[in-house]
Amino acid sequence: MTPKSDLVKKSIMGNLLNQIAQSPKLPKPGDIVSGKILEIGKNSLFVDLGALGTGVLLGREIKENRDLVKSLKIGQEISAMVLEEENENGLIELSLQAAHREQSWDELKKMLDTQEVLKAKVTAANRGGLMISVREISGFLPVSQLSYDHYPRVEDGDKNKILQELNKFVNKELDVKIIDLDPGQQKLIVSEKAIDEEKIQAAMSQYKIGDLVEGVISGVVDFGAFVRFSLPASTEQKKPEVIEGLIHISEIDWQLIEDPRQILKVGDKVTAKIIGIEKDRLSLSLKALKKDPWTEIDSKYKKDQIIEGEITKISPFGAFVQLDKDIHGLVHISDFKSLEEMNQELKIGQKYQFKILSIEPQVHKLALSLVRSSSAENPDINKEIKA
Repeated sequence: MTPKSDLVKKSIMGNLLNQIAQSPKLPKPGDIVSGKILEIGKNSLFVDLGALGTGVLLGREIKENRDLVKSLKIGQEISAMVLEEENENGLIELSLQAAHREQSWDELKKMLDTQEVLKAKVTAANRGGLMISVREISGFLPVSQLSYDHYPRVEDGDKNKILQELNKFVNKELDVKIIDLDPGQQKLIVSEKAIDEEKIQAAMSQYKIGDLVEGVISGVVDFGAFVRFSLPASTEQKKPEVIEGLIHISEIDWQLIEDPRQILKVGDKVTAKIIGIEKDRLSLSLKALKKDPWTEIDSKYKKDQIIEGEITKISPFGAFVQLDKDIHGLVHISDFKSLEEMNQELKIGQKYQFKILSIEPQVHKLALSLVRSSSAENPDINKEIKA
């Protein structure tokens, strides 16, 4: 009898183990579960989760999703996130909102991988860019990631005016691509410029450093000017590709420029030389097409020569002196006892006599010293200046 009893016990134990193995795994907080709506009340909603048991949405979940709850019907299947695996009434507490956000992040992750173009609604603006909403997830569109057409180019670079331009996009929808995403940090960064990036890079591949381009000044800012130019339209295109490059303030002219707006205006037609190509950015130069005045400086100025120059800028390390249209020199702060003394002796816009200490044409440097004595070292100073 004993062997038979052992067999029965083993059989019963085996069936129990099989039942345990086949029973559904209990959900944990954060899991997404699905089920059919059993009952919709004023402050609660019950969901049949099958073998898992019964789920419930309570209070705040109903209130915060009132419009969604109104659209639901008994028998309809819904997905929700588990908040609590078993509350005091033995029910699984659920959240529609959390499930929706989780599913939205999952969708956005796929869009990042596939680089899908999506619609983003602009909800607010600040000086750094635009606050946007995609699938009810908040994100950010930096100014630098706006398309060429939407980039705010304010003539005087006023930040308040830039904000005014950005505010024009609020409540509008823009086509964007996701460029960075981190659900854990609730971070979503999108780009409008990225949509045309491949086309722009393909267009830019037609150029090389040293090429000349003809275009129109599309914007002037503190650090330089933007030039917009077009490629000839192909048979597949309805209109030409538009490319934009930047002329940095240091590449506008050989002379020292304080404000690019004094030299260039929006709408000006220019021919520029490509001096740099990096991904979707072209660096252009106007001064590269002009003769370098420093190559002939030896015929104009000599070491120890006494000359006259105008103060154009005073900085903590010295004062810039304009000798002629193209050549500037520097009086170093060490020529004075202190910054205060330099500011007392020199005034912007006034002319003074200087002695040339050194000339370095290769690096475009000319060092000067202020001639303080009324009896200058060279009594024929006016002749030297004219020469």
